[in-house]
Amino acid sequence: MQYISTRGGTIGHYSDILVEGLAPNGGLAVPERMPQIGGDLERWRSLSYAELATEVIGLFATEIPSDDLARLCHAAYDPAKYASDRAVPLTDIGDGMTLVGLSEGPTLAFKDMAMQFLGEALEYVLATSGDVLNVLGATSGDTGSAAEHALRGRDRISVFMLSPQGRMSPFQRAQMYSLHDDNIHNIAVEGVFDDCQHLVKSLAEDLAFKREHHIGAVNSINFGRISAQIVYYAWAWLRVTDDMPAEKRDGFEVSFAVPSGNFGNILSGLYARLMGLPVRKLVLATNENNVLDEFFRTGRYRPRSAADTLATSSPSMDVSRASNLERFVFDLLGRDPERTAAAWAALAAEGEFDLSSEQERFADEFGIVSGTSSHQDRLDTIRAFAKSNGVVLDPHTADGAKVARDHVEPGVPMLVLETAKPEKFSDTISEALGSPVEPDAETQALLDAPQRVTKLPNDERRLRDLIEELALR
Repeated sequence: MQYISTRGGTIGHYSDILVEGLAPNGGLAVPERMPQIGGDLERWRSLSYAELATEVIGLFATEIPSDDLARLCHAAYDPAKYASDRAVPLTDIGDGMTLVGLSEGPTLAFKDMAMQFLGEALEYVLATSGDVLNVLGATSGDTGSAAEHALRGRDRISVFMLSPQGRMSPFQRAQMYSLHDDNIHNIAVEGVFDDCQHLVKSLAEDLAFKREHHIGAVNSINFGRISAQIVYYAWAWLRVTDDMPAEKRDGFEVSFAVPSGNFGNILSGLYARLMGLPVRKLVLATNENNVLDEFFRTGRYRPRSAADTLATSSPSMDVSRASNLERFVFDLLGRDPERTAAAWAALAAEGEFDLSSEQERFADEFGIVSGTSSHQDRLDTIRAFAKSNGVVLDPHTADGAKVARDHVEPGVPMLVLETAKPEKFSDTISEALGSPVEPDAETQALLDAPQRVTKLPNDERRLRDLIEELALR
């Protein structure tokens, strides 16, 4: 399998794109063709999560020997790392919805499901080549901690993780800043997530700097994460159809509701659908930073400025510029790199682009519908599900459940993808339920642990200087 850039040109194999991050021309890596599941779904039904991951990721990582890939997946999805022995449990939460439990991993967030694999895969590729990698990333909340916990202590990898000062929950900050491993460098930037992401992209697009300092990425611009996230869409479909008569399973459609910030998670669902998984709808849920909702309702993409990006109670979704939208637009425009590059050139020049002429295809051809929720919506949703069935949702998952309600259809299971455990957002949970959330001993110890972080202004030169000083060589 070869990988190409959304803006034209061939990049290489799966191992190459794991390390490369952005393409040299600023585009994102996508497979030259979308592999098809075909008749494999039923063959996969009896597999463990690690075994399923080996099969699904193997459709993309065709140059990695199957035995090696199986070893990487079993290391990533070792049951000892997860609170549930099935890695991803499914729970009926009423109102026609099922919660897909993606937060059973080390950092209590769905990002673990891809990042644990990426950590193993990067180490494998670097050991084979003898190279080192300085990971440069940006986080609005959970990506940073999941990446750092997957990559900490690895000899050939160093992590420079940018986060917006004051924009994450205390739990999220503690998970990141309490790590004192020599290869972990936390950098708090004055600004919002989009400022952090812009710094990452600016350095990644400087090819000379990138090559000299061995810069790579683990944000969802890294296709390795996208491929690993496809696994749990297949897993969820298999588990929700386990008890159906065999003759009714073929082509049985389900829908997914996905809280969305950088568009990576729902893109993985779209790829699963394009590969042949029977997905009816992909319900994109945004918070007050509803640039993506506006795009999918109107076809106009108008990212906000940093000053206009709101700080909300679902902070991991406080994103205005969704990097992975470029991969969707590439498919929307017939996989035409020139038209895709032109859209992003217009975005750079004018601050927006208009694809309203294509808007009817969003739902009809790709299955994507969207909606927005507010802080009060989140509180009401958390309170309602806690009262009706005792399940407490984190605020991001509450965004997903609120928007999903409008798209539940009889006979079509609505699978709501969990973003994180509620204890990561105790202030919002306390507000919703009317009583304080008392941290357990382990959580309190994390919150009390000494923290190490470097504060920087939103200044590319200062970031370059820091990386030049501390990067692996």
